[in-house]
Amino acid sequence: MRIRNRKVNVRLVINYSVMTILVIYIFIHSMLAIVGQLTRATTHLEVQAQVGCNGRQEFCTRTYSNITHIATHDAPFIGVLPMENQNVDITTQLDAGIRFLQAQTHRNAFGKLSLCHTSCLMKDAGLVKDYLKIIKDWLDKHPQEVVTILLTNGDHLNITEFEKPFQQSGIVPYAYVPHADANHWTLDSWPTLGQLIANNTRLVAFVDYNANQSKIPYLLNEFSYFWETPYNTLDPAFAQCTLDRPASLKAKPASDPAVRQRMYIMNHFLDTKVLGMVVPNRRDAKQTNAWRGKGSIGEQAERCGGMYGKAPAAVLVDYFDRGQVFKAQNGLNGFAV
Repeated sequence: MRIRNRKVNVRLVINYSVMTILVIYIFIHSMLAIVGQLTRATTHLEVQAQVGCNGRQEFCTRTYSNITHIATHDAPFIGVLPMENQNVDITTQLDAGIRFLQAQTHRNAFGKLSLCHTSCLMKDAGLVKDYLKIIKDWLDKHPQEVVTILLTNGDHLNITEFEKPFQQSGIVPYAYVPHADANHWTLDSWPTLGQLIANNTRLVAFVDYNANQSKIPYLLNEFSYFWETPYNTLDPAFAQCTLDRPASLKAKPASDPAVRQRMYIMNHFLDTKVLGMVVPNRRDAKQTNAWRGKGSIGEQAERCGGMYGKAPAAVLVDYFDRGQVFKAQNGLNGFAV
């Protein structure tokens, strides 16, 4: 009996020790992040000038598929905790020049569609309808801007569950709906930004799983239009440009028309492991989000562009306010940096 109790006590000590180390790590990480936040609070994020289309006159005559956007990965997960991916809120992201927002969705404990990081127990950033309302209000005030949103359907819900929050937010009139007779899996079938603005269809909305455009025509199937490079990388060099999703394209060569005639999303957010957990790498965000240098946006985009013959349509990043993301965006679109 004593031996059994001793074993139980040893296990308890080990468990408490691991928990204590984890709590200490989270506390130190959070304190460092808060210091970083306070430091950045003194650095003003410039508001992008409302010029032309999405800040550039040249974009007005470019097709949607021929523009590279910096995209905020897990855009609504804002704060200083290890599972949070951005430092500033959605409106500030848009004001600064972000025109592509990605977010995870799950059904919360009350059965509502919510913005949850992996699980609503880990991080719940509020209801999808409220998120969409923020974007709708911003579009109201910025008539020359086109915004793209990508929602992940983490619970693989029926797509009809997305309809109510979209309708409640009031954003649906802005949503772009492809023409029924257009071959929208090809790059040249997309309208120009100028056309989207002239038609006031200035929201392009994608969902990754269970999209059904015959039921909800404005929620586009991500993988009919895009493919993605690997995500959750721990490699600071971002040495990979392989096609990771959708699975139906993984075996196809880079020269295959099904690959060439889709846009692609380059996942460029770095993770790190702490006590077996994968969390965003906030410490190295400045170098990760640099335009040039080892592991930079430019270096990975050059590698991927060489393989696929074109620049990515979106570059997903964490902590966009650290580094040189807009310099990278200018460079990838062929503008002076």
